[in-house]
Amino acid sequence: MPELPEVETTCRGIRPHLCGQTVRRWILRDGRLRWPVPDTFEKIEGQPILAVERRAKYILLRCSQATAIVHLGMSGSLRICAPDVLWRKHDHVALELETGLHLRYHDPRRFGCWLWTEQNPAEHPLIRNLGPEPLDRTFDGDYLYGVGITRKIPVKQLIMDAHVVVGVGNIYACEALFFAGINPGTTSKLLSREDYGRLVCHIRKVLRASIRQGGTTLRDFLREDGRPGYFRQRLQVYGREGEPCRKCGHPVGRFTMAQRSTFYCPDCQKNFVKI
Repeated sequence: MPELPEVETTCRGIRPHLCGQTVRRWILRDGRLRWPVPDTFEKIEGQPILAVERRAKYILLRCSQATAIVHLGMSGSLRICAPDVLWRKHDHVALELETGLHLRYHDPRRFGCWLWTEQNPAEHPLIRNLGPEPLDRTFDGDYLYGVGITRKIPVKQLIMDAHVVVGVGNIYACEALFFAGINPGTTSKLLSREDYGRLVCHIRKVLRASIRQGGTTLRDFLREDGRPGYFRQRLQVYGREGEPCRKCGHPVGRFTMAQRSTFYCPDCQKNFVKI
């Protein structure tokens, strides 16, 4: 599934091609996504795209009169291409710009979405209750400590809760906890303010490093130009069960938490405490 760095990479890639451009034509080939693509999308024709923004893992295409809310789902991707490029089997949606270029949405599993709102997108039901952005100043150690001490859940589940902080998916949660030296199963209320300050620092570092590398390609994600992200080459623990820890040499461990594989170093992340 594309995570925050992959979505941010996509936004940065398509933004120069879209901002200031008028949508000449709306092309819908298959509207059977996670939610049916609404007929109101026809209103986008003739509207200029004023901004391409990201909120959590949602891409916001702000037009003069409304906003398109796009989610890549499990396997979705966006790419800019010439109109004569052959359509792929799972290209479901496209915007034809006044330059003639297409923005095409590809989604084999169809778990993504294209929604249309004429209201403030921050008030949309999918967005209004989300937590802070992990790279914003409002997300800091004091904030996460204040939330964590009230909860009796593993710290990994805490930072993956989009109501607490958005965009910290399974890959980046495992990696940030490794760098912070915190066992993923440690009960959140037992960590100190210093622990949370260190964790926030490494969440930011891991996400920024991945954005610089163009995201993490594990299965389906490709950037807007079709090239993969390269952060996978720098992963410390995720997907490395049984391989030596890059820091201490101990074999990387794995266990299942909330139906997700959790990777960690038993030697570098020893502070497992559960109540």
